[in-house]
Formats: sequence, structure tokens, C-alpha cells
Amino acid sequence: MRSLVTFFRTIPLEAMIWTAGLAILAVAGPYLEGRFTVCIPTLMGFDFCPGCGLGTSVAYLLRGDLASSWAAHPLGVPAVLILGGRIASLLVHQSRSIHST
Repeated sequence: MRSLVTFFRTIPLEAMIWTAGLAILAVAGPYLEGRFTVCIPTLMGFDFCPGCGLGTSVAYLLRGDLASSWAAHPLGVPAVLILGGRIASLLVHQSRSIHST
């Protein structure tokens, strides 16, 4: 148990947050659309939000459904690539700082 706590202490918080967000989208799936939203413009009653559908797009993409992902929001693929790159960058940077001490 102690080694697990030590392991999580070495992972940057930002990397854990982005990974958890992607994991939640992978588990929750794209089928919750219309039932739950955290979109502030939608909650305020606006009809259009440029980001709406992005989470659904990522969820489809994580299931391997590229066509549905693109239909939900064309920026889903770039979003996953950017987040994956950011997570990798944080982990590499952390790894280098651990090994340099």
C-alpha cells in the first residue's frame, strides 16, 4: 500500500486529472448525451456552444468509432492527441527530474 501512495506522489497532479477525464469519458460513453451536461452556456440557456459535442466525440473516439467521433465534433481527434501529448510530456518531465536527483 505504501508503494502505491509513493507511486501516485510521483505523478504530476495535472497528468492525473487529464487521465481521469479521459478515463471517465471512456467509461461513461457517448450515450449519456442530453442527460447530463456541465456546459455553462447550455445551462445558461444558450442554444449554441462551440465546445458542445466534444466530450461525446472523445468518447466515440476512445471506443474506436472515428466516423461518429467526427460527426459529434471534428475537434475530438485533435483534443485527444493534444491531451495525450500533454500527459506524456508531464510524465517524461517528471521522470527526468526524478532520475536526475
